Amino acid sequence: MAFRITGLDAAPFRRLYGLPDEELQNLGVRRVVADKQPGFPDRIELRDVEKGEALLLLNYLHQPAATPYKASHAIFVREWAETPYRALDETPEVLWIRPISLRAFDEKGDMTDADLTSGGDLKPAIERLLANPEVAYIHAHYAKRGCYAARIDRA
Repeated sequence: MAFRITGLDAAPFRRLYGLPDEELQNLGVRRVVADKQPGFPDRIELRDVEKGEALLLLNYLHQPAATPYKASHAIFVREWAETPYRALDETPEVLWIRPISLRAFDEKGDMTDADLTSGGDLKPAIERLLANPEVAYIHAHYAKRGCYAARIDRA
């Protein structure tokens, strides 16, 4: 089962790049500088940023469906990130070095299945969930903190 993992589009975040900390704070956003690596996973490029790189910590509506599964949570976006990660049948390191919660949704945005996985089990878990014809897409979440990580679709 071929699949595509996609990072977030940078467009909604560009207006925040370079804003003074006070303006960010007024918008509910916080600038954070990575003090270790790994530890700060960017949701656009789907990579752990390097020590010393700046990120924006903000709330993101990752599941906008008008269902009980509508959801938002905090995410990191590397400040000045532009090119979203897009890969076919590959899992980025940022996902396979952490425990991941996979949440499968149908076309309406209702959850149909879910799984917990780690590193080497990620690809088979994705393929198992996508084998269900009711599954329209999968959201990957970092299991420890519950933050949205990436979207997974059939290719």
